[in-house]
Amino acid sequence: MHRLQHVFQRQTLVSASPDATVYEVAALMTEARVGAVPVLDGEELVGIFSERDLMTRVVVPGRDPRATRVSDVMSRGVVTGSLEEHVEYCRDKMQRANCRHLPIVSAGRVISMVSMRDLLRDELQEQSDEIRSLRAYLHQAPL
Repeated sequence: MHRLQHVFQRQTLVSASPDATVYEVAALMTEARVGAVPVLDGEELVGIFSERDLMTRVVVPGRDPRATRVSDVMSRGVVTGSLEEHVEYCRDKMQRANCRHLPIVSAGRVISMVSMRDLLRDELQEQSDEIRSLRAYLHQAPL
């Protein structure tokens, strides 16, 4: 079973300031092709803003994205993961919290984000590797 450090891909962390407008953050997310960004006050994680937040807290209530600060509509009480945690544990943690994105924290700083898709992709790859190994073993053993 892999740990989270084997799953996340080193990349430039895309994050938002609590003072940014929803429009600015949505444009940033679109450009970076991500579904959620951590909201950082300096290096402190204060929330997360996701496509779900955009739809449920801005679009449907009819708020103006150019006038709404992301800190007013972000999710608080963010569930985080650490590099040492197992993928399965993180996946279960995300399911219990009903979230699809997990900021990875190391030494008190957000270093990356993983999505439920990343974790499921890793699990499928691990299962595929195991099946390949079992097939190779079976074909080497005499019947």
